[in-house]
Amino acid sequence: MNHELSSRHVLIYEPRVEGHHLVWLKFVVEDLLSDGWRLTLALDNRPESDERIRKHLGSLLEGVSLQPIWESSGRRVGAEGVSCVAECLSRAGTERVFLNNFDEIASSLLRRAALGRMPPAMLHGRLGGIYLRPRFLAGCGISPNKWLKALGFARLMRGGWLTHLLFLDPWIEANCRARYPQTPVFSLPDPCPENFVSDGQNARNHFGIPADRKTLLFYGGAYRRKGLHLVVKALLDLPRETPMFLLCAGQQAGEPRVQRGLQTLISEGRARVLSHYVYEEEEKLLFAASDIVLLPYIKHFGNSAVLSRAAGAGKMVIASDEELVGRLVKKHRLGLLFPSGDAAALRQSIRRAINAPPQELAQWRAAAFCYARQSSRAEFRRVLLQAFAQAPRLARLASPDTSGSSC
Repeated sequence: MNHELSSRHVLIYEPRVEGHHLVWLKFVVEDLLSDGWRLTLALDNRPESDERIRKHLGSLLEGVSLQPIWESSGRRVGAEGVSCVAECLSRAGTERVFLNNFDEIASSLLRRAALGRMPPAMLHGRLGGIYLRPRFLAGCGISPNKWLKALGFARLMRGGWLTHLLFLDPWIEANCRARYPQTPVFSLPDPCPENFVSDGQNARNHFGIPADRKTLLFYGGAYRRKGLHLVVKALLDLPRETPMFLLCAGQQAGEPRVQRGLQTLISEGRARVLSHYVYEEEEKLLFAASDIVLLPYIKHFGNSAVLSRAAGAGKMVIASDEELVGRLVKKHRLGLLFPSGDAAALRQSIRRAINAPPQELAQWRAAAFCYARQSSRAEFRRVLLQAFAQAPRLARLASPDTSGSSC
């Protein structure tokens, strides 16, 4: 086989279908196909997942090969983690594998490497991906787990196991670039959607939102770390006549107390809950109908696709003042921040946003659109393709570090 053709064939590994996973997969596939890459996708081939994949990727699937992650027997290919990645790479016959979400294997991979248990040798110099939450690189505290991961990461980087990594956090990228100059690393924007502004009145009518209320959007699952319980508490503590309306969207099976609180808000005509998986068409309507987007995350480390969508729609946010989301909101003046986990402070921020004068609202809207232009799909594509262009060829890589055993 011609080496040049082989080097332009990559396996994209993505075993998940929830949250941001399929959105980012679509971006990666679009951009690599447009640059002439041959792609094989290792995906969850079970019926329910397959339906979501086909709805998100559509005609893009016609230009790729598919590699199932699940056997007909119901077992996962090659067991879990890095073993599954290695088996999929072996079956696909590509020169390299790119993880749409490197976090999928990172924790176990790094801890094993720290203890001398290296990945299967066939993965040497072939692994790359988008690394969303490398907490141990953020310099925020130390623990035995972070120390192990940092040790394993250093060993993999210096041993030439990784082709290229893309981080969502520009501060982490700069730190990593300085410490490991031999491996290409990049700061990848969480892209804001294009053409995401829609008619607000039509969207409000679609969801049955009262005309005299400011709409607060909570978008995402009811996991405690997402902070829906804080939103419910803050809104229940506001007077019923407060001109606000909560639009809550995403699969909402959560704590009984939170569900009771939501039912109270619904019965009072102050909320509507859409408890189902949201596809792109409805997503655009949700943001068009909203005035304020809530990001009350608790101990959330990485970026937020909800923040990117809010910016694309020109909407201000109210966010927890912690980690990357807090830093981005503050740096780009995208809205209001409140102390993480403080429902009373969230309530005060909601009051302030609802009563903000038009001039302040206009400033938030302008800042949102400015951030969206800086974090565009075009910028995502530029960084992704630059990363692939700078990744070293397999033929030029050194032999793998064999001082540890293979896991």
